[in-house]
Amino acid sequence: MPENAHPKSYGDGWECDLTFRIDGDQCTPIDIPENAFATNRTYGDGWECLHGYREIDGAMCTEVAVPEGGYLEASGQGWRCLRGYLKVDNACQEIVVPDNAYLSDDTYGASWKCNRGFEAVGEACAPIVVPDNAFLNASIYGQPWTCERGYVEQNDACTAVIIPENAYFSDASYGPGWKCDRGYSRSGGGCVPLELPANAHIDRSGNRWECHRNFQLSGGRCVLNQ
Repeated sequence: MPENAHPKSYGDGWECDLTFRIDGDQCTPIDIPENAFATNRTYGDGWECLHGYREIDGAMCTEVAVPEGGYLEASGQGWRCLRGYLKVDNACQEIVVPDNAYLSDDTYGASWKCNRGFEAVGEACAPIVVPDNAFLNASIYGQPWTCERGYVEQNDACTAVIIPENAYFSDASYGPGWKCDRGYSRSGGGCVPLELPANAHIDRSGNRWECHRNFQLSGGRCVLNQ
């Protein structure tokens, strides 16, 4: 067994002491830089930097400089900014949150969001103007308010739905805000009775008709298939 070696803890043979590595049949010293420790491994440099230090050119360990508003990563090899700060080059810049806003935890996008009832206008949060007969919604896109039931949006306002005879209110996002009763069809601003030809019936929608089976439409009539 050469100098600076000891018997293996298991099996036969020997291995080099800490801070030495095998070189042929000898154990040669490892040049460990300041702020590093020996790994006692046969591969690599034989040393690694201490926690909070970073390897430079495989020759030295330099301290990780953590800027104000930042913290050392768990790996000890880098840093991140604290919540409320944004990484800008090699610094952590404090996020300026405007009135009526709060810090956002989104990875992408704005670093702050407006409180409910406010919307972002430049670098500020302005109150959302909600028209009469409307209420705030939770939509991320489009209009931030929705008309109450019985009203439809027209020119950034909520107008009362006027329901014609033989119709009922419909809260569909499209259309006039009402729908004709079964057996009636929309015509202009009202509902007119369906006029069914012989051998026809009202379809599933309730507002149109179709020919019975084994009949086909021809010239506005339902004729027997030949």
